[in-house]
Order: sequence, then C-alpha cells, then structure tokens
Amino acid sequence: MIQEIFIVEDIENLVNILKENFKNARELIFKSISTDALAEHLLDVPALIIINEDKLKYNNLIDVCRMIRNNEDNSITPIMVVTSNTSLEHKREILREEADYYIAQPLDLDCLHYVIKNILKLLYRNRGISPLTKLPGNLPIQSELRKRLMKKQEFAVLYFDLDNFKAYNDTYGFLEGDEIIKQTARIILKNVNADENIHNFVGHIGGDDFVALVTNENYEEICQNIILEFDRKILDYFTEADKERGYLEVPNRKGIIEEFPLVSLSIGVVEVSKGRFHNVLEIGEVGAQVKHLAKVTPGSAYAINRRHH
Repeated sequence: MIQEIFIVEDIENLVNILKENFKNARELIFKSISTDALAEHLLDVPALIIINEDKLKYNNLIDVCRMIRNNEDNSITPIMVVTSNTSLEHKREILREEADYYIAQPLDLDCLHYVIKNILKLLYRNRGISPLTKLPGNLPIQSELRKRLMKKQEFAVLYFDLDNFKAYNDTYGFLEGDEIIKQTARIILKNVNADENIHNFVGHIGGDDFVALVTNENYEEICQNIILEFDRKILDYFTEADKERGYLEVPNRKGIIEEFPLVSLSIGVVEVSKGRFHNVLEIGEVGAQVKHLAKVTPGSAYAINRRHH
C-alpha cells in the first residue's frame, strides 16, 4: 500500500535526503510541504509528518504542531521533529505539544531510516489493519473516502461480499473459511493494482466484506477479471463430491438437509462524481442497494450504479 510522508519545511532540504535514502522503497512517497500550504494538504491524511524545524520560515514549530493536532483527521498522525535545538527545555516543549518523536541534528541517516521504518511498521500493525488479510480496516477506509470526497475527486467504489459463505463455514469450519477470505483479498488486491495505479485503494471492512476505491475508467474490466479469477480459484476449497454436486448440503437446526450453492462473489459498484454525494454515509447506502442487485443474480456477478450526466 502506498504511504505518503509529509516533510514540513519552507526551504526544501530534508525531503531530498529522505528520497535518496529510501529510493528503493517504492511504496513510500515523500512530499515537501511548506507551512503555508500545510492546512490544505492535511486533507490527504499522511502516514507520518516530519517537521524540519531548522527550515521553517513562516511559522514556528509549536504553531505547526497545533495546526496538525487540531485537524480531526490527523489527530493521531505521528509527528516527528528534526531539529538542531537540543536544549532539554525545547525538547520538553515539543513533546508537550504532542509531537511523538524528537530527532537531533546532525542526523544519523541510518538511525533515521530505521526509526521511520519502525514507525510505519507499528502503524501497519495497530492502526486499523485487519489481522487476517493485513489490509486497511474501517478507520482508514472511512478516512480515505472522506478525503476523496472533500477533494472532489472522481472515482468508483467497489463493494465486495461473499455469497453462501456461512454455509461454507458451517460445513468446512472457520479455519478453512479464513483461507477463502485471505484468497479473496489476494485476488482483489492483485486485480485492482494490476496497472500499478498508486491512487487505487483496497480495504477489508470485516468478515467477508471488502471495498476498493479505483480511479481507473476500466473498473468494469477489473470487476470481470476479479470474478473470473475468483470463480476459478474458489473450487480449490471444495471436495470433489461438492464440486461435482454443485452445491453444499447443510443440516438446519431441525436436522433437515438444506442445499446451498457454492461460494460466489457479488460486487456492487458506485460511481462517485463531483457533487453527487455529500458524505460517506450516502455512498454506503447506494453501495448496499447496488450490491443487493448483484447478490440476487445466481453465481458471481457485479452491478453498477452509474452517475447521471
């Protein structure tokens, strides 16, 4: 997953050092942001903000820290301060303003490299990441949707849901069910990122529900490719008898055998254009409706709620 790191400095300096230091880490994007432009860029909700105090020209460090912390979406974004002011009093003041890390100049680049990597690892483990699929969970999903709405971007939201998954769990057990969820995540991630579009996003809402935000115009082709691969690979998770029969036989609470189709995948697609939706809730409501249309179609299917021209 692409992660943005903001370097707050009015005179570009540290950003060039970090770009060179992390040149082999394609998943990291370093951006130099001036203090005057910071408020606008906070809409992007970066993974980490590094303030280069020595290169601040228009605002002082404390004001910058407060600006970040007063922004609702960045209230928990880690802040690192790089400074040549090593006085104990100054260090205490920085930490009092909720900066999380203090790095003294002159820089030990190897040390800084590993501090940044370890911070990102910690975020990956603890900040709304699904422990099963390692995909962003509800908090990052909502933040990403809100950010794109506020920036008036055009994109499509793909809502994924497994059909007849409970019947599979009842028959094969939760551990085998977890393997299907992980395989589904891999299939979605692979196809959504097939053309290496860094602006696409995949998240795991929970259970057997996933979401993807795509800027590609060919999102319908993405849906088709996901379904083709899913229908091919899902057969690996059934016995030969169940595959030959084409359905599962599951006893209900009264002991009566019920028949359920093999697990399939439904995708509901919502086109988001400028001004069409006012908040994330509206997108979710339309997404639920269009996903329902896909689910009433036998087998794996997708349905699209297109914008009105």
